Amino acid sequence: MVSKRLSKEAGHRRKFLAIIDDTPECERAVAYASKRARSTSGVLVLLYVIEPDDFQHWLGVEKIMREEATAAANAALDSHAAKVRETLGIEPELVVREGRPAEEIHKLIEDDQDIAILVLAAGAGKEGPGPLVASIAGKAAAFPIPVTVVPQNLSDEDIDSLA
Repeated sequence: MVSKRLSKEAGHRRKFLAIIDDTPECERAVAYASKRARSTSGVLVLLYVIEPDDFQHWLGVEKIMREEATAAANAALDSHAAKVRETLGIEPELVVREGRPAEEIHKLIEDDQDIAILVLAAGAGKEGPGPLVASIAGKAAAFPIPVTVVPQNLSDEDIDSLA
């Protein structure tokens, strides 16, 4: 069970959470979430989750790999944030977490009671919607907030008309 959302209370704003990863469709989720945040006077939160499976090495190597993964996460977040600032003039919140994506998404939603909508993008390829969408969709009934899934093949014009 998720804690009460505070986004409608005085001094709070509704937050739209988009996940940054290495998938090509991620950009569509950011585009939709950022435009929804702007059109509703909300806030955009960008989350990058570093998966711990990448750090199964000796301590010295693990430390270097973790630092490199953190640098890559920050670079990806900065790149998406720069596009949002440039195109929409809004300042997103940037979050890096380490763990399993679905678990870290849940934890962030629990930690930040202003997050009210999770925005994901589904891949358009024959391999399916993508691992994150598949993992969240499988647990949709138990997910703590509404999830919006944006098709990868939506154009900027389509997103503008929907957001």
